[in-house]
Amino acid sequence: MKTSALFFIQLFLPFLLVAQHHDHTAQPQTTGVEPQPLLAQAMRLQEALKFSGNALAAEDAKKLNALGNKLLTQETVAEIQKIFDPYCLNVVDINPEGRVKVLRGAAKATLIQGGWTSFLVKIKNDAGITAKLQAESPNAQKPYHSPSFEPKVKKEHEVTPGQVANRFADIQMYTKPPLQDNLTGLKLEYAIVQIYSKDAGQRDIEVAYNVGQGSQDLGFRNSTHILFNAKPAVKLKLNVKDVDGKPVMASFLITDGQAHASGKFSGIYPLPSRRVAAFDTYPDFFFQPQIYRADGEHVMLPAGKYQVSYTRGPEYIKQAKEIIVPENKDSITVSFELIRWIQMTKLGWHSADHHIHAAGCSHYDSPTEGVDPKDMWRQALGEDLNMAANLAWGPSWYHQKTFFTGKDHPLSDKKNIMRNDVEVSGFPSSHSGHIVLLRIKEDDYPGTTLIEQWPSWTAPVLSWAKSQGGVVGYAHSGWGLQPLEPTDKLPNYVVPKMDGIGANEYIVTVTNDLVDFFSAGDTPAPWELNMYYHTLNCGFRPRLSGETDFPCITDARVGQARSYFKPVGPYNYDNYVAAIKSGRSYVSDGKSHIMDFSVNGKESGVGDSEVAIKINETINITANVAAYLPEKQDAAGEAIAKTSIILMPYWDIERARIEKSRKVRVELVVNGEAVDTTEINADGAVNNVKFSYKPAKSGWAAVRVFPSSHSNPIFIKVNNKPVIEKKSAEWCLATLNQCWKMKEPNIRAEEKKAAEAAYEEARKKYQAIIAAP
Repeated sequence: MKTSALFFIQLFLPFLLVAQHHDHTAQPQTTGVEPQPLLAQAMRLQEALKFSGNALAAEDAKKLNALGNKLLTQETVAEIQKIFDPYCLNVVDINPEGRVKVLRGAAKATLIQGGWTSFLVKIKNDAGITAKLQAESPNAQKPYHSPSFEPKVKKEHEVTPGQVANRFADIQMYTKPPLQDNLTGLKLEYAIVQIYSKDAGQRDIEVAYNVGQGSQDLGFRNSTHILFNAKPAVKLKLNVKDVDGKPVMASFLITDGQAHASGKFSGIYPLPSRRVAAFDTYPDFFFQPQIYRADGEHVMLPAGKYQVSYTRGPEYIKQAKEIIVPENKDSITVSFELIRWIQMTKLGWHSADHHIHAAGCSHYDSPTEGVDPKDMWRQALGEDLNMAANLAWGPSWYHQKTFFTGKDHPLSDKKNIMRNDVEVSGFPSSHSGHIVLLRIKEDDYPGTTLIEQWPSWTAPVLSWAKSQGGVVGYAHSGWGLQPLEPTDKLPNYVVPKMDGIGANEYIVTVTNDLVDFFSAGDTPAPWELNMYYHTLNCGFRPRLSGETDFPCITDARVGQARSYFKPVGPYNYDNYVAAIKSGRSYVSDGKSHIMDFSVNGKESGVGDSEVAIKINETINITANVAAYLPEKQDAAGEAIAKTSIILMPYWDIERARIEKSRKVRVELVVNGEAVDTTEINADGAVNNVKFSYKPAKSGWAAVRVFPSSHSNPIFIKVNNKPVIEKKSAEWCLATLNQCWKMKEPNIRAEEKKAAEAAYEEARKKYQAIIAAP
């Protein structure tokens, strides 16, 4: 083999073009083909192969290029076939009636474990069809059933262990430019098929082709069974060290940098579509591009060149490394040293996400009903999430609730804690708003054995959970709070639609002390905060808590939005939920931080978070604020900054960047209005931010980096007067009436009287605020 070919194989083996003959009899050549369009197509094919890292052997490329300088005759047609046929896995024969028959081609059936192998396909198109040529295989069917929303997996959705084992392959046609999606209609042309094998060793793969529904030939002749030999990949061992040199779990995104077919994640390793957490060595999720590995763990990669992006959550700086995996090695070791821009635990603050799931949405419900909580544990470790509430909910409820103990998960340690709790979602009350129940002792509502038996509105569930010491709040608050007339002003006085599953019935239950926290960070910030601000302005005092709702609102990573809390007493789950309830915490995307927020020396979350002053008295507000942005905004950051605030990502520091600078604004918010602003450099340094303000009336104050982080409020009592913002109360009253209009039809008849009474009680409270002198 020539030096150039050896170099190609060493660098691009994960996506290899196979051009070795096997023992089958060579197929007869096709004649009567126009040479000019065939040669033009052959040249485009050669370009595509080079672009995707699958170049023809040097000698074959030379022969093909030489044809362009010769007279175009039937000899040209014959020579093209001589060059390309040895690379062909299959010959596809489309008869004049459009029926597809498939024969075995001349290429040797060799694959590489964990990588893509490219073959050519010879197409004899007697029908002149210009449809798409599609490749398929039963071995490339999904090895799982997803998405999942049923409380118990349906029989027809079950995937057996045997089926999982037999779905080890993936197959795709490469049609990126300069190729095209459809056949040209020429009597003879070639295409590229790419095959992936998860396994090593001998594997039988059924390869089939069609040009649309009903084009398969009779007698199973549109497919071939091919016995492939998949060469073992190389074990890449990872040394993963934190900034202190200690072993740690981190996030890794491994790509090959090559052009690929349009399939999702097709240039990523291990191939996401073949990942099955329940059966793989490591429980990588098929819907994520990244994997999580701890120090000493490994990943299997074919020989070749890769780009590895690695990090560990928002307190770390993302890094990249190019690695070359050599041939003829069983294993190699590569070291990765992480870099932080801040370490919040050293400052006394711990990260938490009160809303992640092991089942439902992007998760599969077969071969297992969601993943094991221990698989979610790895996700939390890899994102440096100190505290995680893994919530069982409607999908796969009856299986996932078996993990509920009312205690910390056994894997929990001194640094990281996970608890299995509950989100009441996919239940009869869901139309009124999904609710999160933390630190409960019992997960079955009294007198129920089935989801359908639970209450059809939220107040009874909240009351029951609080009666057993639970700390409760509404999930993904912004859903249903979109204003009836478009506005992103904050605050605004446009009544929301109240047609969703967020903090809708909150407008009722907050008035009788049934709500401990208001979730933020995973829905549009103006929708969330507008409701929150107005209810604070009516004197109610729930606290903010950050959540992700993984993998539903986002399946990118856990802790994408989170809380940071400072426990009073030992670091444990009880003191975490106590900090959420008291407000000794703040919401953040992890890229900006508002620590030690205080008014007149009193910190948020200490005692009742209340400061009493006299009228015309000046208050002094302080906070330690840190933020991190890359010095120069990259393309991804620019795209986020330009995206509407009601589109994802909802909370992100790039939205707070001041133009193209590295600065962000820190705002003082009083009674929902930003009354003062300062700027800080988002370079990771901790800044002591100070404001002075003279409140004219009772209310509350908070600090925010909008929309990246938000403190909890401190309540300011002026001359011992209550908070009275009549305009907010009028908004709340109108919103409550809209809520009843939207929710009443879905409340059961036998529960409607109690619900109507609760709504009326809340209505009177808002009316009393409006009528106050």
